[in-house]
Amino acid sequence: MRRLGSALLRSAAIIALLAVWEAAPRLGLVDATFLPPVSEVARAWWELLGDGQLAEHTQASLVRSFGGFAIAVVIAVPLGLLIGWYRPVAVLLGPLLEVFRNTAALALLPVFVLLLGIGETSKVSIVVYACVWPILLNTISAVGNADPTLVKLARSMDLSTPRLFQKVILPASVPAIFTGIRLAGAVSILVLVAAEMIGAKAGLGYLINASQFNFAIPQMYAGIVTISAIGVAFNQLLVTVERRLSLWRVPA
Repeated sequence: MRRLGSALLRSAAIIALLAVWEAAPRLGLVDATFLPPVSEVARAWWELLGDGQLAEHTQASLVRSFGGFAIAVVIAVPLGLLIGWYRPVAVLLGPLLEVFRNTAALALLPVFVLLLGIGETSKVSIVVYACVWPILLNTISAVGNADPTLVKLARSMDLSTPRLFQKVILPASVPAIFTGIRLAGAVSILVLVAAEMIGAKAGLGYLINASQFNFAIPQMYAGIVTISAIGVAFNQLLVTVERRLSLWRVPA
C-alpha cells in the first residue's frame, strides 16, 4: 500500500501536467494549432509507431547518441583518473582543459561538419566531445577529493598503485563519476537532436525539424515526447547501475 501511495505521489505532477496540456487547448487558453491537446499528440505518436517512422528515427538517434556516449566514457574515465592522480599531468593539461571545457559543443558543430562532413562521423563526434567534459571533470574531482587518510593507510600497507585504485580510489569515486556520466547521458541526447536538425535524413531531431517545417505539429510534439521518455529511461538505467556498483556504501 505504501509503495502504491509513493508511486501515485511521484506521478501526480506528470498527471497534472498532462491534464493541463489536454484542457488548455480545448478551453481556448492557448491556440490549439500550436499546442494541440495531448490526446492528439498521443494519436500522432501511435500513427508514427504504426507506420514504422518512429522506430526508424529512434533507432538512428539511439545508435548515434549511445555510441558517442560509450566512446566518451571509455576515453574520459581513464583520462580523468590519470589527470586526477598524477599532479604533473594535471599541471600540463590544465590550461588546455579550461579552454575546451568552456567551449560549447554546439558552437563547434560547424567545425565538425566542415572537417568530417555531414555524415554519421560528425554527429557521433560532436556527441563524444559534449559528453567527455562532464565525465572527465567529475572523475578528476572525485580522485582529487579521495579521503587522504584512507590513501595514507593504503600506502602504509604497501599496496601497489593498481591495487590502491582498485581498493580505495575507484570505490570512493563511483558516486561523483556517475554524476558526470548521468549528466553526459542527458547531454548526449540533447546535443544529438540539435545536430540532427542540420544535414540529417533520419533521427528524432530530423523528425521534429521536418514536422515543424511541414506544419505537422502533433508529430513534432510526438518526437519531443519520445526524446523526453528516452532521457528519463536512460537516466533511470544509469541510476540502477550506480546503485549496483555502490552496494558497499553504508547509508549515513
